[in-house]
Amino acid sequence: MFGSTFAVVKRRQLLPFAALSASYFAHIGFFNPYLPLWLDELGFGLLAISVLVSVPSATRLFAPYLWGSLSDYTGQRVWLLRYCATLALLLSLGLWFEPGGVALFVLLLLMFSHTSAMMPMSEAALAHLVSQDGVFDARRYGRVRLWGSLGFLLTVVAAGWWFERFGLSDFPAWTLATLAAVLLCVWLLPDVREAAQHESSQPSVWPVLRRPPVRWFFLALFFHLLAHIVIYVFFSLYLDSLGYSKVVIGLMWAFSVLIEIAWFFSQARWLPRLSLSGWLVLAAVLTALRMGLTAGLPLVWPLLLLAQALHAITFAAHHTVCIALLSQHFPGRLRGRGQALYTVFGYGLPGVLGGLGGGLLASVYGLASVFWLGLVCALLALACTLRLRGLTRAA
Repeated sequence: MFGSTFAVVKRRQLLPFAALSASYFAHIGFFNPYLPLWLDELGFGLLAISVLVSVPSATRLFAPYLWGSLSDYTGQRVWLLRYCATLALLLSLGLWFEPGGVALFVLLLLMFSHTSAMMPMSEAALAHLVSQDGVFDARRYGRVRLWGSLGFLLTVVAAGWWFERFGLSDFPAWTLATLAAVLLCVWLLPDVREAAQHESSQPSVWPVLRRPPVRWFFLALFFHLLAHIVIYVFFSLYLDSLGYSKVVIGLMWAFSVLIEIAWFFSQARWLPRLSLSGWLVLAAVLTALRMGLTAGLPLVWPLLLLAQALHAITFAAHHTVCIALLSQHFPGRLRGRGQALYTVFGYGLPGVLGGLGGGLLASVYGLASVFWLGLVCALLALACTLRLRGLTRAA
């Protein structure tokens, strides 16, 4: 499943996808870690911040599947990416006016209704290029995906330095600049098309979702990513409350991304050593350890660095394994909807529940409590992956 594809994919076809991954995650690399801090500076309270930060995740409940279905139906994945990037850029101009709570809620909802679907459509087009006859080439995929990690690394460090020195008033400018880079890159993508397929002949996802291994996979995905959502939403606020500077916060994020890059570059060497379900089990165990260290010993910086280093397995390896499993279960004309379901169950539902529930929990028991909740979610993910592993072995 991780072998080389039988047809040689030309480098010039993959480079634009690497550029898009770099620019998109450069946008995410500054936006996600520093959005809570910007909202805090604007005067929003913890509950309001939790609601607003959950808006991007809420769009992942519907936008990826709608756009993914449309891309499966038309085969025009790249054209739809260009449309989404253009609208997101235009909508981001509204951030310059520092809108109030309701207006900002609507603005973020519209922005992320377009951007949240971009990576599922891009991943579907990329998977089409690096797969043949059901064979997923982890090496090629990793060499493209690591550019996304590099983009994230660049902006999370640069933005941390910039915001520490000049303040967070330039947050809208960073949003505009990074989305402009995304728009440029989507216009450089090769126009990868699959034959348009009308609804009457379009395969249904329901027979796939009724398979027990697929159901347990999505359940495990939900709990695993719910544990990680507390990091994405509350980690910066948590470290800030403990007295860490914005530069150190950026470096903590950057360290985990460096580890992630190293994994994506070398993953073809390590992935064959365990089965796909075996990697999911390992990722769940290490996520539980990561949450425990973050919640219990955040001021012991070597242990906090160790927790961040576990990102190589808890996110990077887990992500690649999930993409490989999706390629198996949702091939061909199911690809766009399979990627969309991954976003819905992995980032949509967990993002909303983790953001809102975590905000309520933190307002009562403190920010450390959300990481203890992450530990519980990791243990639930472990139980689901063990069940999935049992079904896989039985098959």
